[in-house]
Amino acid sequence: MSFQVSRRAVLAAAVAAPLASSLPFPVSAADKPSEIRLDYAYYNPVSLLLKENGWLEEELKKDGIGVRWVLSLGSNKALEFLNARGLDFGSTAGAAALVAKVNGNPIKSVYVYSKPEWTALVTRGDSGITKVADLKGKRIAVTRGTDPHIFLVRALAGAGLTDKDAKLVLLQHQDGRLALEKGDVDAWAGLDPMMAQAELENGAKLFYRNPDANTWGILNVREAFAAENPALVTRVLAVYERARKHALANPAELRKILAAAAKQPDTVIARQLERTDLTHAAIGPAQERTIIEAGLALQEAGVLAATVDVKAVAASLFDASFTKALGQ
Repeated sequence: MSFQVSRRAVLAAAVAAPLASSLPFPVSAADKPSEIRLDYAYYNPVSLLLKENGWLEEELKKDGIGVRWVLSLGSNKALEFLNARGLDFGSTAGAAALVAKVNGNPIKSVYVYSKPEWTALVTRGDSGITKVADLKGKRIAVTRGTDPHIFLVRALAGAGLTDKDAKLVLLQHQDGRLALEKGDVDAWAGLDPMMAQAELENGAKLFYRNPDANTWGILNVREAFAAENPALVTRVLAVYERARKHALANPAELRKILAAAAKQPDTVIARQLERTDLTHAAIGPAQERTIIEAGLALQEAGVLAATVDVKAVAASLFDASFTKALGQ
């Protein structure tokens, strides 16, 4: 996948700036919250650009609504914060949101921020591991409840293995990269930009890649928040759209902001963005189909119970009404 800049996107960006403030979605003074809480994440470049430019604060200040930004270090953390009402909007992978919904997390997936190849299975250049079957009996760093975890489970199943055939070492993404570098684990279910860093700076090898098994970058909202503040959700997504289109039209600015936030060199960020497609926003059948495939694969691997109706859960997770209101 590549970081794509189309002529249409550039033209759209030119008219995006006044979009949020001109939308006819007023917030009732009686019902409006005093603050909304969103996450920013290194795996969601659009969130970093939105936070850096202060466009959401600018849009909501006329209603007296504050904005609080919370760092998510992985889908698992974003989902924990959403479930605990510490976030109103959280960035995750689509499959991670599905598993959370199965487990009772009351969220709705409402927007696409990227179509990434952000995960692969990674090893050191001298490990001798060249294929998934080589992971039998090996130690693998992974962050539970994230797309890399789901990717790993599916990869193992495709090689006739389960997570019981290897030793999973549960670490957050950055700690997994460090464990691989130190030799504490044999492989790592990686996540960009840390994966790109390991690849470029430490000679790590992405020995198993499957772009189609990476599920979409999805923005989720707490179900109760969306039900109580539908107009506000639409306004937030309108500003997200401004940021996404600006990112497409200004790739150098996006690289600079992402590099500063993630404390990574430009070469690492460029590699991450090579694998990140930001040309999608509307949420719908394509994303639902991908996460259903992931859910069924997890069910076949025994991670999800056989009694779970994956298609029904996916249908209850997705809400396309907000992007449709934006003309997506």
